[in-house]
Amino acid sequence: MKHKLIITALILFSQTIFSDSTFVYRNLTNNAFTFGERLSFEVSYGFLTAAEAFMNISPAPYVINGRETYEVSLETNSRSSFDVVYKVRDSYKTFIDKQGIFPWRFEQHIRENDYKRDFEANFVQDSMKVYTKVNFADDKSFTASELYFQDLISAFYYARTLDWKGKNEGDVVSFYYFYKDAFQKLDIRFEGREEVDVEAGEFRTLVIKPILKEGFTSKTSDILIWLTDDERKIPVKVKLKIIIGAIEAELTSYSGIYGTIDAKIK
Repeated sequence: MKHKLIITALILFSQTIFSDSTFVYRNLTNNAFTFGERLSFEVSYGFLTAAEAFMNISPAPYVINGRETYEVSLETNSRSSFDVVYKVRDSYKTFIDKQGIFPWRFEQHIRENDYKRDFEANFVQDSMKVYTKVNFADDKSFTASELYFQDLISAFYYARTLDWKGKNEGDVVSFYYFYKDAFQKLDIRFEGREEVDVEAGEFRTLVIKPILKEGFTSKTSDILIWLTDDERKIPVKVKLKIIIGAIEAELTSYSGIYGTIDAKIK
């Protein structure tokens, strides 16, 4: 009996030692962004200035599960003059692991005219699980087939950490993201390089095209993003095609950048 108790104790001890608490998370190099980064954009629809958008990283780490994260927010607000056409007060938030550049939590709060939607997802990366709520109810769980999946916002910041220097036009980088009730493969195609002149300055940029199966648009090839062609990869311009035209966002100001913007011409 005594031997059985010892064996049982050893088994329980070994299960504790080799549980998910020993999971070793990846550690990625990030020279693109840091705490306190603030980016402001003007959003236009045709000749109309329709909205403004802000992408901000908290000035200090937010700790989740004992790990430091970048608390990243994206807010889009239509201008008061455009509210009569289509009123938008949308906000997104993601908490990105500082070392691994993967999300721990994602929030989406949509306020567009009379439509409201609140969505949240909690990510357990070591067990490849996602736990979601819609409008603070309807709890669900999902299992991924790949480690280190992203959400829509963290996917963009992760893409900023990638090395695009040796890419040729048409080259594709792929990883997985979670949106609503499904894991999707995200292909990002390198489109080339251009010089772009916006209110925040003139920049040498690299152009990428995310091929989203579902997300901000139902079409798969209607987004273009211009990033500074340097280590920072700051978004300078975004173009989103829609059924009745196109929406463009251009960088108007920035602060809290991690180092210098070598791609800035003037």
